[in-house]
Amino acid sequence: MLRAAAAGVTLAVRAQPGAKKTAIVGIYGEGTTAQLKVAVQAPPLEGRANEALIAFLADIFDLPKSAVTLVSGEMSRNKVFLLRGMTMALATAALAKRMDL
Repeated sequence: MLRAAAAGVTLAVRAQPGAKKTAIVGIYGEGTTAQLKVAVQAPPLEGRANEALIAFLADIFDLPKSAVTLVSGEMSRNKVFLLRGMTMALATAALAKRMDL
């Protein structure tokens, strides 16, 4: 789900657009293919769900929106985001805090 990258950390996300509210709903898959499952209130039209995910992830990881980049999966439920300037330790702590782990 979280992987170290040269510019920061990548996060694999499984999006569920059109939900009642934007929230983390769990983990999708297991092991190296695990993804953070996120329900997104925005519909999957004209990139609105992607924009909502970027804003949501920026809030979770306390980053500016400009530091969160969609790397792959623009038209898919399976997405990978780059969290620029983030370390694995900080990303893991921020995610654990939001997921009550």
